[in-house]
Amino acid sequence: MPNISAFFQIFQDFGDAEYYENGRLYSGKYLNLSFPYSNKGYFQVSKGENQECLFEGLIAIFEHIGGVPPKIWFDNTKTIVTKVLKEGERTLTDDFLRFSEHYRFEAVFCNVEAGHEKGNAESKVGYHRRNWLVPVPRFERLSDFNQDLLKICDADAERDHYRKESTIAELYATDKTALLALPAVPLDVSKYITVKTNDYGRFYLGNGLHEYSISPQYANNRALVQITAGEVIPLDKNHQPIVRHQRLYGDFKQQSMKWLPYLTQLSRSPNALKYTGIYPMLPEALKDYLARCNRSDKGKILRVIAALTERNGFEGALETVDHALKYEATDIDSLINLHNRIYSQVPELAPMALAGDIPELTRVIPNLAVYDARLVKAGESKC
Repeated sequence: MPNISAFFQIFQDFGDAEYYENGRLYSGKYLNLSFPYSNKGYFQVSKGENQECLFEGLIAIFEHIGGVPPKIWFDNTKTIVTKVLKEGERTLTDDFLRFSEHYRFEAVFCNVEAGHEKGNAESKVGYHRRNWLVPVPRFERLSDFNQDLLKICDADAERDHYRKESTIAELYATDKTALLALPAVPLDVSKYITVKTNDYGRFYLGNGLHEYSISPQYANNRALVQITAGEVIPLDKNHQPIVRHQRLYGDFKQQSMKWLPYLTQLSRSPNALKYTGIYPMLPEALKDYLARCNRSDKGKILRVIAALTERNGFEGALETVDHALKYEATDIDSLINLHNRIYSQVPELAPMALAGDIPELTRVIPNLAVYDARLVKAGESKC
């Protein structure tokens, strides 16, 4: 039997992958793990190729297969290697050292620009793309899609090995005997940074291109932010999430705005609404709606909009406002009822089934002379 612990390979060369998540097109990446002895492979799709994507993808695969390969080969990517030294030595990032020590695998690195050393893994990258990323996949949630991919890779192993007289799954059973046990506690691979907010309680990441909100209470302040592959999460003093943002990717200006803390703050001082820095940030439809509301009702209206935002998101609350503008409905009850109707929270009653023996009604023409006679008898004169 070969020394299979030497055959585990993973390369940080992410393949390119386009996909639609909830109707939006992304140009992302996918991480591949290849077992050359059995030709078994796993992969995970991500929105980037940063350190968080690498670590989270590896952990997902480790947990799915129930262990950790004892020796893994990597490329000399900057998320892992800060400097390549003479005689094959490398200076590694502190985060990668912490990650490899926690999961107890040996990291081995390819020679610089030695593409021929990655034959099996590069073949697996192409195989995964051709079979499951073409045509462009569509799904609602990336996390659910990645879970499905792990199951797909398991099912794919039932085919025959291209050279050996066994299925991939049968050969992979030998691979699994060399896996290291998973640590008792998964490693938190999030990045934690402190940010400085602007006058509106917002901050920037991604070389100043990606803007995220926190709360008016955090204007011109410092805040601790947790960053994962998929989320950016500002934390309060107790390290609890204030809001949660989907992490933005791409080399262009983008903004992620969570309105609930701002609406809550505005509802406490509605009469000062137009004099705050928050007011210009509001969508035009919402500013138009608030301008039509009674001055005394604005605080209550803002509290209702905040509650609707918490229930179905700010876009859902804004859709309700659009409908209210069409009906010129500026009272609280109408706003709530419109929202409930839009989001099907008003029960739809099924049509009543009628029996076939219901008699048809005949038209009755009243005899008004009877009424006249009674009026005369009561002492009323006829008109």
